[in-house]
Amino acid sequence: MSTFVDETPWTTELEELRARNLYRVMPVVSGLPGRTIQVNGHEALNFSGNNYLSLAAHPDIIQAYALGAERYGAGSTASRLIAGNGESHRELEAFIARWKGTEAAVAFVSGYQANVGILTAMTGCEDLIVSDELNHASIIDGCRLSRAKVAVYPHLDLNRMEDLVQGNGFRRTLVVTESVFSMDGHRSPLREISAICRRHGAFLMVDEAHATGVFGQQGQGWASQQGVMPDIQMGTLGKAVGTSGAYAAGSRPLMEILINRARSLIYTTAAPPAVVCSALAALKLISSEEGERRRAALEENTITFNELLKSIPGHVSAVSHIVPVLVGDSARALRMSRACLEGGVFAQAIRYPTVPEGTARLRFTLMSSHTRADLQKAVSVLKTALDQEEP
Repeated sequence: MSTFVDETPWTTELEELRARNLYRVMPVVSGLPGRTIQVNGHEALNFSGNNYLSLAAHPDIIQAYALGAERYGAGSTASRLIAGNGESHRELEAFIARWKGTEAAVAFVSGYQANVGILTAMTGCEDLIVSDELNHASIIDGCRLSRAKVAVYPHLDLNRMEDLVQGNGFRRTLVVTESVFSMDGHRSPLREISAICRRHGAFLMVDEAHATGVFGQQGQGWASQQGVMPDIQMGTLGKAVGTSGAYAAGSRPLMEILINRARSLIYTTAAPPAVVCSALAALKLISSEEGERRRAALEENTITFNELLKSIPGHVSAVSHIVPVLVGDSARALRMSRACLEGGVFAQAIRYPTVPEGTARLRFTLMSSHTRADLQKAVSVLKTALDQEEP
């Protein structure tokens, strides 16, 4: 098959990625998501998903999905502002607002779309966004698209953050941070950050993607556990919640601003009602006694796994359900990830540009359904992979 354009530039760029050990392929995954996974022909313990509360294959949530499809059909057919604002979407948003203790909430199709939509709706060329250097790519892209002035502070450096927010002369200043950082597992000092924002009249946005369902009363998030009410909170429904989508929660006027200005909400087809129904069922479960039990099991696994890893070089002890083991070199990270998979443990290699160059790692994510034997096996297999790297 002939083409009208020269494909050489693309093949050259792909060769460059391979040479730098930054070429990516999608793992071939099959079966129900749980503590074990079928990936690239191997059955392995799953330490790479974000299914923290082990809800993605919960029978009640699957049933809610099926009933939602039967009642509302397979697709929403239009954007929320045209014909896609169904009953299930409104029920989900009302529940999230009550659950988060805010006046209102708005549902998005994905976390990426939520962050881009929020940042571009709240700020413009007259404004300043102050952002942690390790914030997620969706936050970085939202900052770029907002046309605001963006000031990046060193990771968790609150002194530098305060220097940036005070007396800057902008119309509006917005500080944005993750509550639990996705690649390092660090938990943000939200009480201190909130106090700085209040002291200098800055707005605070908190990305609760990896804290939603995991921390706080009824799984409301790390901000709730810290006793902080940000101006706007974002969270995802595809991690601990086990389904798909995202939300923003805050004051009613601010949610109306999103409805009127967030292009990633306005110009995309609404999430399928069945997905929305399953997310609502999952959130109800998360806020129940069963949710408390699952959070307790995850916390116990977090403490145990971090304790077991103490002797492992490169272990970053953030005492979090996200546990990175730094190996530095991308090629080494790939080799170790393959060795772990061959040993029955799926721990994906994370490389640049997801993390800064020279900080490639294996990222282990914990689930409430992991057993102590699972955790011990993961550490044993990791030690074997490390031993194979010794000169």
